[in-house]
Order: sequence, then C-alpha cells, then structure tokens
Amino acid sequence: MSDTNFKVITAAFSQDLNAATAGLLGAGQRLANDAGGTHIAICCGSIDSTLSTQISAFGDRVIAIDSEPLARAEPEAWLSCLRSISAQETPDAILLGNDTLSQEITPRLAHRLNGASIGDAQSVTIDDGAIVITRSVYGGKAIADIELTASPAVVWIRAQSMDPADKNAAPGTIETVPLNESADLQSHIIDTHDEVSEGERLEDAQIIVSGGRGLGGPEPFEELVSLAKVLKAQNAASRAACDLGWVPHSWQVGQTGCKVAPQLYLAVAISGASQHTMGIADSKAIAAINTDRDAPIFKHCQFGLVEDFQQVVGPLRDKLSDLL
Repeated sequence: MSDTNFKVITAAFSQDLNAATAGLLGAGQRLANDAGGTHIAICCGSIDSTLSTQISAFGDRVIAIDSEPLARAEPEAWLSCLRSISAQETPDAILLGNDTLSQEITPRLAHRLNGASIGDAQSVTIDDGAIVITRSVYGGKAIADIELTASPAVVWIRAQSMDPADKNAAPGTIETVPLNESADLQSHIIDTHDEVSEGERLEDAQIIVSGGRGLGGPEPFEELVSLAKVLKAQNAASRAACDLGWVPHSWQVGQTGCKVAPQLYLAVAISGASQHTMGIADSKAIAAINTDRDAPIFKHCQFGLVEDFQQVVGPLRDKLSDLL
C-alpha cells in the first residue's frame, strides 16, 4: 500500500531521547513507511534544541514547540496543542507513549477529534487501509488484533514493546507552529513533586526488584532497596503494596500501573494475580521468591524459589556485593 497523504504523528512528552521515546518513534516511522506516508514527530523544546535535532533523524518532519505548560506536562495544554496540530495536519494515526500523561489524554484526544482510542498496544500495523492494534487481553492470557475504523486512531503503546527507529537517510525538517497556550486551558498545574527522585523510569529499567503484600509491611522493602542498589536495578511493587501505603504509587507495576519489559524481573512475595502478570509479560526473564508453592507467579517465571524471602534477600545481597 502507498498513500502519500497518510500521516502518522508521534508525540514525545519526554525531555530526552530515552528507550521509550525511541520505541515510540520506531512505531510511528514503521507505520508511516508501510503506508508510504509521512511521519511527523512532535516534541517540546526550541527549534534548535538537542532533542529536536535528535528526533529529526527519525521523522520526516519535526514540530518543536517551546512552551512552559507543555514542558510541565500539563494535560490540558497538550490536548489543546495536539488538537490544534491535528486540525492542520489531519493525521490518520496519533501515537503516544506509556507514561501517565499519555494514558490520560489518549481517550480525551480521540473524543475531541471524533476518532478512536485504544491503549497498551504491542504492535501497530496497517492492513488494507485500516489500522490494526495488537494487544494483550484477558489478563495477558490471549492476544487480540483490533481494527480501528474511526480516524484518527489515537493509541498509546506499551513501553519497550517496539523496536527503536532507524535513522533516515537525511534528517527531517524542523519547524514550529503557533501555539495559543490560553486556548481551552481549563486547569493549570501549580506544583509538582516526584515520589521517587533517583534512578531511571521503571519502563526503561533493565533489572527490577519488586515486592508484594507478602512482605508484611514497609520495612522489608528497605531490604529490597539495598538489593536493587547492588544490582543497579529499580524497585517496584504490586498494587496491593502501593495501596497499603508501604511504597509510592509510582512503583506500581501491573494492569493499572506501569507495563515493564526488563531483562530481569525479580518478584519477591508477590502472588502473581493476572492484573500484575499482565504488566510484566514482556520481561525477558522472571524470577520469583514465595513461600506458597501454588502461587500463580510460578506459572509465569523462568526461575522460582519456594522460600521465605527473609532467608534469601539478605544473603543474596551480601553475595552479590562480594562479586560485583
């Protein structure tokens, strides 16, 4: 299929070209190439910023917008921006990332554009002129191919499920568009704070040490934090542990939390409910420690140990400290 009028917009909310952004650009680039169309990348920054220059290697066009509300990741500002650009460009597809902002505005943007929205896409393809999304269903027990018939298709994609983009033969053009920041803005972010100030995003982590309700309280998570430091890993948790207030909600992995795809996911005292395993299904290797030999997590892991975590985590940390 070749349609020179076919347009794909990717919106990068990150301020750097991380793994998630690279995968997002790859998805947009391949979809546009398959349709013989144009890939337009939108980013926040000045026309001569480092990010704009980096992204121009993967897009036919880059629209760089120097805006403080966009830099603060204000949902209303991004909705107004994307709707305005879409009115000018009339894209067939708008692809967003796996971050909280993307998940919030995907259905709202589709509604404003009279399009179709869907999330957690593991692939985005085009078949006989229709955009088809592949995603997990039934808690990760099955895979569904879903055709989006309304245009534009507004989709947020699972982090690290897409290969990075290839560099174009020649960089794309970088341009700016007028942005009326006061239009349609019904709310403003006054202040923000990070629950976790150190380390990379969970979606980009290569090793994750995660704990569940079986730890029994917040104190054992300190042991997992010390183990993660030795492994140069990130910490995470099940929804139950987050809801109990033992750790920040930014640690939550699962269907309603982060979807992760590390090289190694270590699940400590996590039973492995379907809502949690759906969020870790793309992990290259899963290891589990649990006292219940019938815990569902053992059906999803490559390495399992039926043991009290207190007998394992400390000695493992000490041994690794000697080796690493």
